[in-house]
Amino acid sequence: MADLEETAALVKAEGRESLLRQGDVRDLEALEQLVATAVQRWGRIDVVVANAGICVPATWNEVTPEIFRSHMDINVTGVWNTVMASAPHMVERRAGSIILISSFAGKKMQPFMVQYTTSKHAVTGMARAFAAELGQYNIRVNSVHPGPVNTPMGSGNMRSRIEETARSNPRLEAMGTSFLNEYSASSEQIADAVAFLASEEASFITAEHLSVDGGAQYF
Repeated sequence: MADLEETAALVKAEGRESLLRQGDVRDLEALEQLVATAVQRWGRIDVVVANAGICVPATWNEVTPEIFRSHMDINVTGVWNTVMASAPHMVERRAGSIILISSFAGKKMQPFMVQYTTSKHAVTGMARAFAAELGQYNIRVNSVHPGPVNTPMGSGNMRSRIEETARSNPRLEAMGTSFLNEYSASSEQIADAVAFLASEEASFITAEHLSVDGGAQYF
């Protein structure tokens, strides 16, 4: 709840309104209710960003059915639910931008994360498929592909766990290294890419997979 309160304060400081709820992207009905409430309050929905996701580093033989299932349920079905709850409102007004957060792992692969790589490749394909079918309603669908990001999810225990799994096959450890001097992006740099895809400057861009990884996908 502290994160929601911080977000509400930041939005208010910009002179804007927010509607914040704690929920679960695996719950389609709850997402539909949230979107309906937002449309009732503000009259329309212009931009949707599907950002929820989990990442549990594990070597291939450490992945349990529960770990694999949770990645599929949240990273894939949760993204699909987000689109399905919001796209009908965009179809009605024949306009909108949908941005799915995939990953470096959704273009190349992330070593020691079979389950995460699988889920993010699914998101990449999902963006392309939705873009094809929703284009007739002038709805654009794109995906953003971060490499490491300096957030609680991408630092601390995550880094130490990645180091542990890398010992199982050191040859793969350097994959995904940035060409630039920074190891990871800031959350603001990812937000900038999302804002661009949501803007009129990107009005003729759809089915695109925009990387924000310092060139890591080519290492």
